[in-house]
Amino acid sequence: MFSEPPTGAPPCVLIADDDPSMRDYIGKLLQAQGMRPEMADDGQKAVAAVRDLNVDLVLLDIVMPGMDGLDACRLIKGISQDTFLPVMLLTAKSDTDSRVTGLRIGADDYVCKPFDERELLARANNLIRIKRMHDQISAAKEKLATLAVQDELSGLYNYRYLHTRMSEEFKRAERYREPLATIMVDVDLFKRINDRYGHEAGDAVLRDISARLSRAVREVDVVTRYGGDEFLLVMPSTNFSGALAVADRVWRALAEAPFQVGRARESVTASLGVAVFPSRDIKTKDGLIKAADRALYQAKEEGRNRICVFQHQGYIYEPQAV
Repeated sequence: MFSEPPTGAPPCVLIADDDPSMRDYIGKLLQAQGMRPEMADDGQKAVAAVRDLNVDLVLLDIVMPGMDGLDACRLIKGISQDTFLPVMLLTAKSDTDSRVTGLRIGADDYVCKPFDERELLARANNLIRIKRMHDQISAAKEKLATLAVQDELSGLYNYRYLHTRMSEEFKRAERYREPLATIMVDVDLFKRINDRYGHEAGDAVLRDISARLSRAVREVDVVTRYGGDEFLLVMPSTNFSGALAVADRVWRALAEAPFQVGRARESVTASLGVAVFPSRDIKTKDGLIKAADRALYQAKEEGRNRICVFQHQGYIYEPQAV
């Protein structure tokens, strides 16, 4: 006879008609098919309902007092530009001009009064199915866009996003002569956690480390997973003293409390390398990252669990123990 409504949550159908008997009649038809009807008796209320409710389909009678169905259709299509909300017009058989106008302004289908129940249900199910397919595609695109810049394990930004953002921030720092700081973070001897407890436990610790790093920086700062157990922090408009303060805060955030690993608790320390632009030896964004990496290497060579600043060659900043 007609297709069944999509599976999942009952689709919400907004019925806008000034005739209460017609609203009740259509509502019962839709409800019998597993849909959830919502009612409006004029176009203005229909527009308000679209703003307030999660609607899957709108049925609009063209002839209504106040705001008619055509004006309501135009507004509904305007406020739902970022998604797909199907609109079906309910028209008189002789009202060809209104049907044509409605389709021109964005209506997706129409049914002529008096209508056949089977036709109304078939068209409603078809539009709902199209909307569900559109929503699934949009969600998949959004997920792909997120995965393109997000590290799946940690939830932080990934290496690809890092270089795009670093290019933007470095150009901005050059143009406006503002400082730009980076901090390279390496978890000390992280391999022993994987060796002792397994990679699944190690992944859980990495997620906790990522969360602590995110809480230790400002909202405008960028925290990325650089690879393995290395992280890179990018801090716009941050000078040397500010970068050192953040590095100290990050170091303490990781060392101040042990991490839960299964039934055990493991303490974790980190080595940090800090680099700040402008600097005599840093001319590019890649140079800034390499400078932080060199500072990190020096911190590890000096015994780990400390902070090294690139601009001050030979100077190791050793924070006070927690």
